[in-house]
Formats: sequence, C-alpha cells, structure tokens
Amino acid sequence: MKPQKAIVVSVIKRAEYVRSLRFLPEQQLPFKAGQFLRLEIGENKLKRYLSISNSPTETGYLEVTKKLTGSDFSKALDGLKSGDTVFIEYPMGSFILDEKPLKIAFLSGGIGITPIRSMIKYATDKKLDFNIALLYVNKTVDDIVFRQDFEDMQAANPQFKLVNVLSEPAGSIDCKIGRIDSHIIEEAIPDFAERRFYICGPPEMVSAMKNILLNELHMPTEAVVTENFQGY
Repeated sequence: MKPQKAIVVSVIKRAEYVRSLRFLPEQQLPFKAGQFLRLEIGENKLKRYLSISNSPTETGYLEVTKKLTGSDFSKALDGLKSGDTVFIEYPMGSFILDEKPLKIAFLSGGIGITPIRSMIKYATDKKLDFNIALLYVNKTVDDIVFRQDFEDMQAANPQFKLVNVLSEPAGSIDCKIGRIDSHIIEEAIPDFAERRFYICGPPEMVSAMKNILLNELHMPTEAVVTENFQGY
C-alpha cells in the first residue's frame, strides 16, 4: 500500500467544531464499513489516521470527519477547499461488521461516531438482517454529529434504535440525561446480553464502557469489540 493523490470535492460543517472532508482518490479501492485511512495534508505533510465516515454504499467519494482542535493538522484541514490535493492510504483496520445476521449494540461518544455511522448506513442500505441499537453520548444537542443522518436511518430501518445520551437537557430531542452506565444500558437495551457490542470513542471512554460491560453486566470478552480514538 502506498500513498495516492486525492482531490477535495467538498468540506461540510457537521457541528461547530466538526468538519467532514470529501475527496475523490485517483484510484477508488474497495473498503469495509468501519475501516480507516491515513490522510496527509499540507506542505509539511501532516498526517493523521481517520475513520472513513461514509458507507461503501455511498459511492463516488471518500469522507472523513474530524473534530477541530488547536493542532497544526486541524488548522491545515480546516483550511482545505474544493480542488485542493491531499494524499491518502487506505483501507486499514479490523473494526468492521460481521456479515452474518446478529444483534448489535454500538456505544459511542463525540467524534468516535464516525466508523459507526459508516456501519449503520451500510447495514441500512443493504437491508442486512441486523438488529441495531446505538447509544450516542454528547454534551449538548448541538454536539450531535450526523444527527439528521441517524434520524433518517431510523425512519428507513425498523431494526435500528437510536438513543441519544446528553449531559445537558434538550427539549428539542428525545434523549436520556447523564452518561452511559449499566442502568442506561439495561433500560435502553433490555436484551443487551444477546448482543455484540462495538465501542468507539476517546480511550478513557472506551475503557470505562468496556469495564461496565465486562465487570458490571458480565458480558463475555468475545462479545465486546473496541476502537480507540487517540488525540482526535
């Protein structure tokens, strides 16, 4: 695998500090929902590994979505515009769906939602026989990334249940208040013991969720799949 050139086709504002970058690679390679790529931008060849946030069913472009921070990489990414050139290597990663029908639960926080968005969109578009529950935690309703996408997927997929968990109350959306704990999991997903869990987010969040599943809810280790987002 070697870097290839890609042309930026659009930059989308998903939230105040979240941007999606869509680009067209010279050679479009097959990838699986949940995989990631390495993105290189700018004269200084700044690099980051970012999950692919579009589904393989959404063809004609690749999309990555990132929370903007004060890093040099974030500043360079925020300055990109249509027609600019970047370099990518893909696909990478094993945080992917099983192909056999099963019950799935996703636990995610903040920008850790990106590979999960790809997987749920893929399952919805392909009409896979997966029963899916998503618990997605954010501080406020304005921090929810892909809010409209998930609402559209829930409307299109009767086997997809979306549960937003917010730190602050929001009258404009049906949600739970607080943080994901064993009680919220048991209440939102009564059949949690029958599911395969995928967790994605900051390392401390992933560690906390894994501890809840394994030590409080006594899930078997093989039923828990994790992906850490380092440094955002």
